[in-house]
This record gives sequence, structure tokens and C-alpha cells, in this order.
Amino acid sequence: MPLGDLETTHLPAGSVLVVGAGLAGLFLALKLAPRPVFVLTSRRSVKGAASAWAQGGIASAIGPGDSAADHAEDTIAAGDGLVDPDIAMILAREGPGRVRDLMKYGVEFDTDPRGDLLLSLEAAHRRPRVARVKGDLAGKAIIEIMVEQAKQAQHITALIGWRAESLLSDGHGGIAGTMARKDDGTLMAISADTTVLATGGVGGLFAVTTNPKTARGDALGMAAVHGAVIRDAEFVQYHPTAIDIGRDPAPLATEALRGEGATLVDKHGKRFMGRYHKEGELAPRDDVARAVFAQIQKGDMPFLDCRSAVGAHFPSEFPTVFESCMSAGIDPRSQLIPIAPAVHYHMGGLMTDNMGRTNIDGLYAIGECASVGVHGANRLASNSLLEACVFGGRAATSILDSADERRKADNIHKQPWLSMTPEVSATLRQAMSASCGVRRTAKGLAQLMGIIEGLIDEVGPANPLIAARMIAASALAREESRGGHFRDDFPVESNPARSSYITYNMLD
Repeated sequence: MPLGDLETTHLPAGSVLVVGAGLAGLFLALKLAPRPVFVLTSRRSVKGAASAWAQGGIASAIGPGDSAADHAEDTIAAGDGLVDPDIAMILAREGPGRVRDLMKYGVEFDTDPRGDLLLSLEAAHRRPRVARVKGDLAGKAIIEIMVEQAKQAQHITALIGWRAESLLSDGHGGIAGTMARKDDGTLMAISADTTVLATGGVGGLFAVTTNPKTARGDALGMAAVHGAVIRDAEFVQYHPTAIDIGRDPAPLATEALRGEGATLVDKHGKRFMGRYHKEGELAPRDDVARAVFAQIQKGDMPFLDCRSAVGAHFPSEFPTVFESCMSAGIDPRSQLIPIAPAVHYHMGGLMTDNMGRTNIDGLYAIGECASVGVHGANRLASNSLLEACVFGGRAATSILDSADERRKADNIHKQPWLSMTPEVSATLRQAMSASCGVRRTAKGLAQLMGIIEGLIDEVGPANPLIAARMIAASALAREESRGGHFRDDFPVESNPARSSYITYNMLD
């Protein structure tokens, strides 16, 4: 079906348009069989999907002695008061089944000689429950398998090389597809009965990130102008151990290294986490990130010491980290790894119910661009891949169970191309990191809002600018410190804990 040659395409009745080809989008697409699915992606290789960069693995209560209740409790504790307990139980209860689904698709998780899963311990988990692939290759291995499964699925059509630019209205307050653009400027309207956003996170809005630079909150911008509610936008998780070698995106030193016993040390080789948190290296990510940031601000540069914990086993147990270090002239078997905090995950996103439905008819959101209430103020390590599968699967169930409703895009017209030039992007990224980073203040956030407004005046309301504006506005409005959101001018938590909700018209 030569869709790329058409300027306006009406997908067949009952079709589902999935925007994004990470784990959430592909898992949903496979689960939607036999419903016709069209997957829109600008990526031409699996390396471009943020899911493929996940090193730690996928958490679930699948091991002996573990339970959904324990996993849910850890998820709730990490979320610092903002996790919906019912949603956490859905994640924990359905998680083992989704991991088994991945195994049926062909994912070969690490196992012991008896064939049982080897489960790793990560920060804020009370017991080992993270399934890995060849140490730190879980994300890459899972995405490669999912892509192959999607290629073989007769009900899935890939629309490769297209980037969603805006959503199309059905004329009755609902969404009926998307306007997509190729790199050469070719524009195509794609009208669909059901549209699912699975575009990933917001790391590309910040100067230092472990995400693909293209992860700039486009889903938030596209949906917000149609009235979508954005939940907990201010909560951005910094990974405390990005490898500080001047690369963009920054390579990641997985949390699993600290689970194996790696320590955080200063330039003299002395451990410092004990001064910041009683749980040391296995404290929640936001606490570790602030401790690492504090060391940098003091001029006492932080390092990850894996020499004793991993040592000679590095090439086989953590090949991705090993390769990143060696490419920069650092041998982690005998040398310390320089680290810095980097934007890693967005806990906020498009508000959805427990089946992935947004507040707009015909529009679903899953994965990192969604906020279902499972991560709260601070995501528990390795829950992200699990969330993609659990709620991607639930969204597929909802769509399959829904009565078919034929939607047609209303008043399709070519829109001006709101280009984020390299200069605009660089200005935004530096400003977001400087004023909406690990530590925040009202003064800095107000200045950031002014910078974003100026950029909007310059190039128009491009999706990344809308997303950045909503994150900054939410951070300014939350006058407390909680989870991934820390205010120097409001350093303590407020009671009761409340999620934030914002819409585009609230910014005017």
C-alpha cells in the first residue's frame, strides 16, 4: 500500500494509527491482531528508539518468594506519595505475564544453569526482580525481537521515515489521525479511527540526557493544543550515573552496576553517599542524583568505582558500558568512571486511565509520553519497560473491545512548518538544564518561562516549546520538593501529596 506517495490517506475502517515504534507502540501493535495497525516512525533503525537504550532490564515479581504486593509497595514508596496504589497493583499483578509474553516472542533473558531467570537487584527494590539480557543489553534485545515480530505480522504496516507533526480533529472534539512530515518537507494527512501516541519522553529538551535527542515531548505539544490534560509534568528523573565523557546523548552506566556492588567515590577514591542518604548507593534515584550533583558543585568530582564489584567480568557482564568507557579511553576494569546526572525519564505526561485512554475521544497514550499514575514523583528502577508492556497491552484490549467508530479528519489543511532550528534547540536545552534541572528556584523558573516565550515568539508554538513551557509552568507552580522535583526555595514536602494537572489554555 504506497501510502508515502499520497498527500492525504484515509486508513481502512477499524484501523489503528500508532505514533512511535518503541516497546510500548510495538507491544500494543502486536497485541491488536487481527485489527489493521499502521506504525508511524521517523526512525530507520532500532537504535533510535529510547526503549532500545534501556540497560538495566525489566522488573517484575516473577521470582520465587516475590509477590505483586511487594513490587507494588516498592513502586509506591519510590513514587514519593503520588503513585496511584490501584495502578501500582495492576502493574505488579500483570507484570510477570507480560515478561512471559516477551519470552514467548523470543527474548532470551539471562538464566542460571537450571533455566531459571537470573534476577538483579536495583535501587529501591527490596529484592532482586530485574530480568536482564547479557548484562546490560535488555532494551536493545527486546526491541530487536519486537521489530522482527512486527515485520512478520500481517496486520502491521510500517510507515517509516515520517514524523508526526500535529493531530487531526474529527470536528467533534475527538482525534482522527495525524499530520506527518518527511525530512524533505513532504506533508501527509493520515486519517484514522483510533490514534495511539507512543512517542517517548522529553530528554531532548535538556542539555544533558541519556535519551535520543529527538525525544522532545512532541506528544505533549500535539495533544495539549487539542485540550489534553497533562499530569505531573514537573517530575523529571535524572539518572545519577551518566558517563561524563562529553557526548550527546550521554552514555549510561546502568543502575545494575550499583546493584552488583559498585560504589560512588570522590576524586580521592573515598565513598560519599553515606553523607547524603542512609541507603548509600542504593538510595532512590533522585537522592543519588542530587548527591552526585552536589559533589560536582563543590568541585569534588564524582566517579563510579566498579573495579572490585565487576572488574575483569566487565566485557561479558556489562558490554554496553564497557564499550562506552573504552571508546573514551577509560578501562573500567582498572579505572574510575567519571559520572554526572542526566535527564533520563519523564514521570509526567498525557493523563490516561488504566486502559491508556486520554480525556480526548479517539486518542490513547502509552509508555513514557503517558502518565497513568504508576511512577508518581520518582519512577522505580526498571519499571519503565514493564509499564510499556502492561499498559500497552491494556490499551490494545480496550481498543479491541471498543465498538468501531468511523472517524474522518475535519478540515485537513497544510500547516506552517514550525522549525526548531539548531540555534533555537540549543538555547532551549541550555535554559531547561540551567533552570529546570536537578535543583530549581522560582527565580530561575520564571526566567526560563521568559526564554521559552521569546522562542515561541521567534518560531511559533512548536511542539517541543509547548512541552517545555508546560514542564516549566508545572515546576514553578509546585512549591515543595518531592521526588524528582527539588526546589531550593521550598526544600520540604507539603501535605497532602497531590498530583498536578495542566492544560494548554491554563498557560494563557
